[in-house]
Amino acid sequence: MIYRLADPALLLLLVPALALRYLRSSGKTRGTLRYPDVALLRRAGAAKTARWSRVPAALRLVALALAILALARPQSGAGRQNVSVEGVDIVLALDISSSMLAEDLEPNRLEAAKAVAASFVARRRNDRIGLVVFAGQAFTQAPLTIDHGVVSAVMEELGVGMVEDGTAIGLGLATALKRLEGSQAASRVIVLLTDGRNNRGEIDPATAAQMAQALGVKIYTIGAGSRGVARIPVDDPAFGRRYVSMEVDVDEPTLQGVAEATGGRYFRATDRESLERIYGEIDELETTEIDVESFTRYGELFHIPLSAALALIVLEVVLSSTVLRRLP
Repeated sequence: MIYRLADPALLLLLVPALALRYLRSSGKTRGTLRYPDVALLRRAGAAKTARWSRVPAALRLVALALAILALARPQSGAGRQNVSVEGVDIVLALDISSSMLAEDLEPNRLEAAKAVAASFVARRRNDRIGLVVFAGQAFTQAPLTIDHGVVSAVMEELGVGMVEDGTAIGLGLATALKRLEGSQAASRVIVLLTDGRNNRGEIDPATAAQMAQALGVKIYTIGAGSRGVARIPVDDPAFGRRYVSMEVDVDEPTLQGVAEATGGRYFRATDRESLERIYGEIDELETTEIDVESFTRYGELFHIPLSAALALIVLEVVLSSTVLRRLP
């Protein structure tokens, strides 16, 4: 709540009012008794009256101050804002092939990607977010929505084996582009994360990049995986879970070419910390424009001090006419 005086200069009226009150007080004659009989004054309660004799004057002075405050028009207002947001439409394309179980990103590539992407979604409060997953095929898991809780909930349920195995990068990009096809946002973005190279699907990554370029969609690509070999769990029906070491095979030239063709960038995440930095950098690159117009609507409060002033005047009159009545 905001408070102000519409005419604060009127408070200067307190100066002559106080000066006049002082002059009237100092000009009174002292030490004169109109009645020489002191016993008569005692019977009239003079001692009690003298103790409270200044109360009526004080009430009049406070009432005058409140009346001047009412003239200055105190007001209260609540600040409001009109916010115009020009958001970004973003589709996250996430690889959920079996190789995403590799543990070079803690606890594994898929779980690290899900957690970091969920934090990214939570920060983009003014943007519509969609989610596409791919392995041997590509599917839309969440269309573009401002309800980020839905996107995070769907992402939490993702796991390897939901889609036939493989790495259809081009098909994943094409599916994400389909989600952005009717978007009217000023900026449209795909963030694709994969740990391999395109080996499935009818559309290759280069063709998908040309489609994105024609539609004005920017693509950021992320290659996930350490350099060298990584340990991947394998469930053997006979011997149970065991681990095998596999060569990390991220197709960096293709991912870099896709990003550069659309005005985006390619990043390499070799551990969870670097993945968090990458999403943080993309967050900064794709800023949301917010136009804020502030205004305050004020309501009048002059009736409060004015009512108090009138109440004090009435009280002063009542007291002066009864218990504080002065003898002539």
